[in-house]
Order: sequence, then C-alpha cells, then structure tokens
Amino acid sequence: MAEAKKAKKEKIPRTKMPEQAPEVRRRNFEEVPLGLTPEMAQREAGRCLQCKKPACVTGCPVEVPIPEFIGHIRDGNFEKAILALWTKNSFPAVCGRVCPQENQCEGKCIVGKKDDPVAIGYLERFVADWARAQSDISLPPIPEKTGKKVAVVGTGPGGLTVAGDLILKGHDVTMFEAFHKPGGVLVYGIPEFRLPKEIVAHEVAFLSQLGVKVECNVVVGRMITVDELLQEQGFDAVYIGVGAGLPRFLGVPGENAIGVYSANEYLTRSNLMKAYLFPEYDTPLVKGKKVVVFGGGNVAMDSLRTAMRMGADEVKCIYRRSRSELPARAEEIHHAEEEGIEFFFLHSPLRFFEDDKGFLTGVEVQEMELGEPDESGRRRPVPIKGSTKTMECDMAIIAVGAAANPLVTSTTQGLETNQWGYIVADEAGKTKKPGVWAGGDIVTGAATVILAAGAGRQAANSIHQYLTWGW
Repeated sequence: MAEAKKAKKEKIPRTKMPEQAPEVRRRNFEEVPLGLTPEMAQREAGRCLQCKKPACVTGCPVEVPIPEFIGHIRDGNFEKAILALWTKNSFPAVCGRVCPQENQCEGKCIVGKKDDPVAIGYLERFVADWARAQSDISLPPIPEKTGKKVAVVGTGPGGLTVAGDLILKGHDVTMFEAFHKPGGVLVYGIPEFRLPKEIVAHEVAFLSQLGVKVECNVVVGRMITVDELLQEQGFDAVYIGVGAGLPRFLGVPGENAIGVYSANEYLTRSNLMKAYLFPEYDTPLVKGKKVVVFGGGNVAMDSLRTAMRMGADEVKCIYRRSRSELPARAEEIHHAEEEGIEFFFLHSPLRFFEDDKGFLTGVEVQEMELGEPDESGRRRPVPIKGSTKTMECDMAIIAVGAAANPLVTSTTQGLETNQWGYIVADEAGKTKKPGVWAGGDIVTGAATVILAAGAGRQAANSIHQYLTWGW
C-alpha cells in the first residue's frame, strides 16, 4: 500500500493593506493606508517561520525582537506583542508607517527568499495602533533614579530614542525642541497623509508618561548653548540630534523667483503650519496649479503628493538619473504614480523664468544620459547636446537634500565638525567634547528615521556607560 503523502501546509499570500482610492486621496490629507484588522494581522503573523536565528532582527537598526512580537500577534495576545516592541522601540506606530522595511527587516526575511516577505511593518503598525486605543496597558517599569540629568537637543527620531532609553535606565531626561511642537522631522517634514500628527503626539506623550520632560520653543545655539546646559543648567550629558535642516538649492539662474521653495520650507508651511486648512489657518503659501519638484527621494515624494493635495492640476517630478536609481521607497513612488504624478527621468534644470513681477512662469531643463560611474558608484548623468526643453510652471520645489545647520555647532566650544559641517562622532555617538554625544542626520547627513533611531540607541548605551563609569 502506497504511503500517504503529507498534506502541504497552506500557502498564505501576503496580506494587502486596505487603502484610500487614488482618485479620492489625491485631494485630501487623510492617511492613505487604512491599517489591518485583527483577523488580517493574525493571518499575516501566521506566515512568520519563527526562525531560531532571525535574519530580520539583524536588518533592524534598533534590533526589535521581531519573531517574538509577531508570535504574540499570531496567538492573539496583542498586549504581549506591544510590550515586546517597547523593549527596543519607543515609537512603533511611527516606524511601522515610515521605515523602509523593504530594505531592512523585510529585506532579510527568510520567507521572502521564495515568496513575499512577512509584512513586518504592517504588523508593527497594527499592534502600535491597537495599543493606542487601549487605556489599561501597564507602562514599562521605571528603575530607581540615578540622580543624573541628560539634555536631548532635538525631538526627532534619534532624540526620542535616546530619551526613551535613558529614562528607562533611571536617568532624568529633558528634551529641547526649537518648534512649538515636539517630533522634529516627524511633524514638520512628513505629511499628514503619511504620518498623522496625532500619532507622533501620542508617542511623545508615552515618553512624558515615563517621566521625560519636553521644552518647546527653545532654540539651542541661540537662546541657550550646549555649554550652558552642561555648566549652568546642571546636565551631566547632552545628546545633539538636530538633523540636517539647512536646505540645499540648485544654484541655477532665476532660483529666487516667487514660487520657488525648498522642500523644507514647503513641507513645514503646509504640514506643521497647516496651510492646507486655509482659511482656518491662513499660512502664506503659493498654491501652484502647475508644479515641478526636483529630486527623487522620500522628501521629493512627500512634496509631490502634498502639491497635488493642495490643488495642483499638474505635478511633475524632475529627476536627473534613471528610474532604477530613484532613492525613494518603492511604496511612495507607487502611491505617487497612482495619484497622477508625472515622472521625467534623466532631466536636469538649467534656469527658471519669471514674469515682470517676479513670479515663476517656467523652467528650462536639459535632457541627460547615463555616462561613467561617479564616486557613488552610480553612472553619472551627462547632458545630451542640443536637447533642452521648457516646462511651464508656477511653483517649483527643490528636494535635492539638506546640509548641516551650523547653529548648534558654531556655538559649542570644542565640538569637531568635518568639511561639510557635520559633527564628528564615533560609532557610539561620542564626540570630541566630553559629555556630548550626537547622532542621526547631523552626523551622517540626510538618512532615514530608523537609522537615526539606531544611532540614538547606540548613543543612549554609551551615555549610560558614561554616567555610570565615567568618560
């Protein structure tokens, strides 16, 4: 008698998160992905192999215990899942929405070798959103106070991580924010439709519940210096996480025309200052009908999609390299295309045109082709002779990166910077100045939320060692 074959385990397809329809969402600022139901989350969690040596964890800059929290979701124990997440990540609702999981945890998922990887980001978002709706989850235990005080300059992802880690090690932590709301780039840079402000506020409130103090409207480097924090305010250590907030421009003629914005200014005015809620918020902002955005990263995608929601008839992305070299997340590019954004690859700006009143009317662009690789290893775009065109536009947004703002570094004695103005720090974030650490974009240049959080984790461990054993 033939031996019965073992029944194959059912192959579960990756769960697709419900989203607003493109034709609807392109004109509103409500969140695009709608989240998973508990049933969808448990089904997706069932795809995890619970690896003994999880490669996904090695892909996470803050080393979230991924199989552990996913296993709890699979079993329907959402409280255990969020408590497991909180051991390594103080703001999972944020990371579940904006981290480039496809290049990090999901990029190393074993399931993804032969199938679509487990939707780790979706599951992180799900359990964080579930926890936000509860009122009876116990906070992580706070150890006995050490008597040490730490100042965190900047309330972006790196600063939030440092604060969350050190408060749980018994130190007193005060965060200083230049804007009127904490969150850094999470609130003034990332649009509402990708990361709602109330979610960032909830994550900051979680830290406040743990005992972290937050002082807004304090411009460190202008109103108070790092040296004064150490010498006069009694702080034992300072972490600098101010990001790279100095806009870069193109350096072409006509760039001063009315209607040309840096992405930093445009996103801050439209998001944090709520220009999209006119006339309730009467924030000055040109509302272009024909908009061009220069750049191909996530900030460019945010700018493109914001312009569409602000009422533009046409929105074009001008990128000097090819499509395969777009640095933005694949999901953001996909969403932009669904919403009607046009992409012009291998085009570079030559000059802007303006009318007799100084208002932007158009831009001349040069068509490019890929030549030999440059220092980054990518093929360098080179002009195609005699191939230029003029595009009509009444608004242009420059999203080609940002540089280090010198405000803190120029007012801090003994703080070493490199040739680009970024702070010199070791792998643990320790600077050349005793008692001062730095991390995130102000050290590395513009990068991602989770990499800034990873730098914050390393710095927090180093600061704790310093407060315990000395420099």
